[in-house]
Amino acid sequence: MKTVESLTDDFAEYQELIGRARDAFDSVVALSRARAIAYDANADESRYLLDPQRRQRYAQAFLAKSQQLYGMQGVTLATYDDELARTWQAYEQDHGDLRSTGEFRRELDNITYTGERAATERTVEAHAVYQRDDRKIRALVAKGHEREAVEFCISWDPGMSNAHLGAYMDALGRVITINRDHFGASVRSGRSTLTELLPWCCGLLVAACALTVLGPRPPLAEFR
Repeated sequence: MKTVESLTDDFAEYQELIGRARDAFDSVVALSRARAIAYDANADESRYLLDPQRRQRYAQAFLAKSQQLYGMQGVTLATYDDELARTWQAYEQDHGDLRSTGEFRRELDNITYTGERAATERTVEAHAVYQRDDRKIRALVAKGHEREAVEFCISWDPGMSNAHLGAYMDALGRVITINRDHFGASVRSGRSTLTELLPWCCGLLVAACALTVLGPRPPLAEFR
């Protein structure tokens, strides 16, 4: 038979499981949104190559989405890579450093599970590689080498932009999987714990109601 102390411990465990599930869910949402933004930015990069008349618009759209993923104050496409390297080095020295923002920062501030931080850091590093590829594409266009820029952009050969994009999305997918698996495990454990607690909680509630009703009777008998 469970004691009040053991029920209290079980309830505390249930609350902890709910907290873990909430953390994992928040990460899955942020990272899934990040994946959608990254693919959308990649589409803007392709539009930049295909539509010369609107290149400036697509370049700004790419930068805006890059900022949503890993944001820094006052950067342009020309300064993004250097500033990313600088702020990332600051983060590596102090995980509490607040010079970056965005979905990846949101995830780095919500690390809960074993392996999650390392997987997230690999994702940011893959993001940095992909960003440098983008700058190479734009540099080739600026020199008039548009065919070479397109080939570099769409190729899946090792060292080419799409190959790096694939590695980037794989890294991001691993972080999502870590959180999704823990979310499912936390929900299952929480449901099991709640199932065990429910009969005892109902019993305590019935006992409390009974004591509430019966408790006043002896004093009231004095007034009969």
